[in-house]
Amino acid sequence: MPALPELPEATVARLPEYLRALHAIAETGHETVSSEGLANAAGVNSAKLRKDLSHLGSYGTRGVGYDVALLIEQIESVLGLTQCRSVALVGVGNLGHALAGYDGFASRGFRIAALLDADPSRVGEEINGLVVRHVDELPRVAVEESISIGVIATPAPAAQAVADQLVAVGVTSILNFAPCVLSVPEGVDVRKVDLAIELQILSFHEHRKASLTALPGGLAATDTQEAIGT
Repeated sequence: MPALPELPEATVARLPEYLRALHAIAETGHETVSSEGLANAAGVNSAKLRKDLSHLGSYGTRGVGYDVALLIEQIESVLGLTQCRSVALVGVGNLGHALAGYDGFASRGFRIAALLDADPSRVGEEINGLVVRHVDELPRVAVEESISIGVIATPAPAAQAVADQLVAVGVTSILNFAPCVLSVPEGVDVRKVDLAIELQILSFHEHRKASLTALPGGLAATDTQEAIGT
């Protein structure tokens, strides 16, 4: 396997956005795309995009742009998406059920290979063609399905124990939807998705916009700025 380039974490975080945009562009029949066109589709500025792609050794062609198919191939290779990765989803409550039923993972290089839960009433339920198994079966499931990524969608109190079980069976990449911080050994990568935190961040922006729009006395911020000559 060829050595992967050393990439800044911020670049790695943006590569999936570029890949999503490139697939959308390819679906329209375009074989090339300018840096400006790809940047707009991915929601970043073109200078940042060009710098990110230069880490992959892709500089495009002046006057032509980037070869869409080649760039898709390069990004998928760097992200390790040239093979389909098997995922175990632990916790099939409301959120887990929705994740299990999502069909978009397959087109992005992932296969939900196993659904597990500790609730006996959930075990045996069929979701999107998969039967929910008891979480105690995780060691066997991990071997049978060659699980490489674990997704935790349990309530917070159960998440650490599930993470420990995933680590014990050799899973070194975890996506955590539980609203808590996990403690894992060195070498285990955890990505945390907390929908409540994202909403709270949006709430801050709404609060800030409201404070700028309506100042004391009923004057809009723009009116106040004009009145004081700014």
